Amino acid sequence: MPTYRYKAAKTGGDTAVGVMDAPTEMDVIERLRDQGMMPISIALGGAADMVAGKGKGKKSSGFFVSRKVTSDQVMSLTRELATLLRAGLPLDRALETLISLSETPPLTTLLQGIRDNVRGGRALSQALEQRPDVFTRFYINLVRAGEAGGALSTVLTRLADTMERNKELRETVKSAMIYPTILLIVAVLSVIILLIWVVPQFETTFAQSGKALPIPTQIVVSVGAFMKHWWWTLLVAAFLFGGSLRGFLKSPKTRAYWDAWVLRRALLGDVITRTETARFARTLSTLIGNGVTLLSALAIVKDTMTNLEMARVLDGVIAHLREGRGFGKPLADTGLYPKLATQMIIVGEESGRLEEMLVRVADIYDREVQMAVKRFLAVLEPVMILSLAAMVFMIVLSIMLGIIGMTDLVR
Repeated sequence: MPTYRYKAAKTGGDTAVGVMDAPTEMDVIERLRDQGMMPISIALGGAADMVAGKGKGKKSSGFFVSRKVTSDQVMSLTRELATLLRAGLPLDRALETLISLSETPPLTTLLQGIRDNVRGGRALSQALEQRPDVFTRFYINLVRAGEAGGALSTVLTRLADTMERNKELRETVKSAMIYPTILLIVAVLSVIILLIWVVPQFETTFAQSGKALPIPTQIVVSVGAFMKHWWWTLLVAAFLFGGSLRGFLKSPKTRAYWDAWVLRRALLGDVITRTETARFARTLSTLIGNGVTLLSALAIVKDTMTNLEMARVLDGVIAHLREGRGFGKPLADTGLYPKLATQMIIVGEESGRLEEMLVRVADIYDREVQMAVKRFLAVLEPVMILSLAAMVFMIVLSIMLGIIGMTDLVR
């Protein structure tokens, strides 16, 4: 029978940490509730993991400890805060409980600041506004909507669910790019090894032959000699190029141009369009479902999008919406959002089920992203392999041409 580690809130607000043998996670939840406790987190692991975890606390430090609050930590504290509020704890007491469970100094400092603001008479949304480096405009507005509607715990739960789905979407794309990245590194290293260690072995032989080498051989030998003696200049050039590219993409004007250019690329643009559409629909549905007006929700969603071109066209959509021309049709007229998504949004708007349709769009394009990534990789991987093979072939061929020329000289 598996063993589960759990954290749970007691009726008085204290927390309990322990292990429990149970067939499933749901059995652990039911047993804890029978004992009058509200589960905060449950994970597989035995007593050994429990002992190992006791050394982790808010005083933990080290080289590998994050010096800032991560998005995963924000997602975790959001879900745990929702759980504690559903258990009936006052907000300041729930925050105090989270402080006792905090495992890193930055997170502890963050929670202490929020707690002090709340005890000072500020609303939670106002306390979160003091840390714009951690909490996005989307996050703060959802919390404000939950406070206004008296359903803060429900809103926090939905917020945590949305953050988790967006994280899964990002991880899908990141995981898919691991193999091409490794392949690219191997390709570059293979060519470098050939040019620095293999090609120079033939340089002396070619020089002693006294015969003019074929142009391809001369080029390869010269590149090999340059890389052998001046390889460090390539590192400097790569560093300068990376810095220039980073500065280029930091400028809003050039970044918008780049984002627009990327969207026009056949396969990569397909992946980005579907990823942005899924995030757009899920974020907008979450905002609308929690009482934020459509105009305000669109302005918030615009700030959460990573592709500036797809965000820019929302200005026109917002302007049309203010003039009473609706939302779905102007969105379709931009030509950047998929036709299926815009048609579903138009139907949802006309039938009064916009939130429901946005959720369906998000679910559809979550799956579409996976398919688009597979199509992209199905083309990218063979292209990279063939490019590596072509480069190696050209290097070997140039060496063979030089050797053949020496053979003719001997004859």
